[in-house]
Amino acid sequence: MDCKHFGECGACVVFNKGYEGQLEDKINLNKERFAKFFSKEISVFCSPTIHYRSRSEFKLWHKDNAIYYAMNNRTKDGVVLIEECPQVNEYIATLMPKLLVEIQNHQIDFKLFGIDFLSSSSGEIVISLLYHRRVDSEWEEKAKLISEAFGISIIGRSRKQKVVIGQDYITETLTIHDREYKFHHIENSFTQPNARVNEQMISWALEKFANSYGDLLELYCGAGNFTIPFAKKFDRVLATEISKSSINAAKENMKLNSVKNIEFLRMDVEDFVGAIDGVREYRRMKDIDIKSYNIKNIFVDPPRSGMDEASCHFTSRYDTIVYISCNPETLVRDLEILTKTHTIIDMAIFDQFPYTHHVEMGVKLLKKVDN
Repeated sequence: MDCKHFGECGACVVFNKGYEGQLEDKINLNKERFAKFFSKEISVFCSPTIHYRSRSEFKLWHKDNAIYYAMNNRTKDGVVLIEECPQVNEYIATLMPKLLVEIQNHQIDFKLFGIDFLSSSSGEIVISLLYHRRVDSEWEEKAKLISEAFGISIIGRSRKQKVVIGQDYITETLTIHDREYKFHHIENSFTQPNARVNEQMISWALEKFANSYGDLLELYCGAGNFTIPFAKKFDRVLATEISKSSINAAKENMKLNSVKNIEFLRMDVEDFVGAIDGVREYRRMKDIDIKSYNIKNIFVDPPRSGMDEASCHFTSRYDTIVYISCNPETLVRDLEILTKTHTIIDMAIFDQFPYTHHVEMGVKLLKKVDN
């Protein structure tokens, strides 16, 4: 990827060796990081080298009666005015300069401080315009004109206000093992930003369960990114998530894919474990006959903070663990606990965030025979 803002913009901090060089650094770092747990080859899954992000956020900068996209600079003590961003997918990249012109022409840039983009791989786009003021009916009329001109949805946001022109989601299609899955990705909620790497992560996780059967337990299921494909593999899936909006999206995605064998629970892991162990009864589980599930496999995809100690001990009850981590540092901490009862039999690196220090990791663990 060639970008005129390399060296200034804080979005890409590892760029001077090119894509292959930054990937090699990540591979070497994580081989060393996990050497005490796993001595075999770690599988590596690459990203497209350009136009790989389907979700992005930019500051909106006002200067000399003009407006610009901006990002924090590398030292985080100022901003860089952005003329291009090869990270974002082709549809966002094409829209970005044209959108600024129309925003200024329609004079809806007053107290506008940020623009967020959300795009599907087919070009469906939702943009969010973030304001330090309330948007009014005049703003809405002008935003409709821009929406119609570009064929996009526009959301005006200010404190305690959300005005939607069109819809507040895009529909992404992911291809997993030659099967298509559709997902509603909702504005202002978490979605995987790199669709092609996301497909590789889901495919890898499914392959790790190739010899598994029965039912699956999933913790931290989000909007069903992994859950929906898993449902084609297992008899039933019981999936938990604390976020109400994510659970609602997951249920919509289940319907979108005509899947009926998933039970989504809005519970945090601690409460779920308490319910499983009979410590306390929860109304949300009153219709769940947990004893009817044949669960020997568990999938976890926790936030950057990883799992707490109690969640690790609960996870270690199951024969097969597949763990996707967005933070190798907390993964190391969790593996200190999980490897007391389980053996790592496979690991993977997913280059979800090129030109940064971040990667996603995948781990498959099997319970030790003497446990």
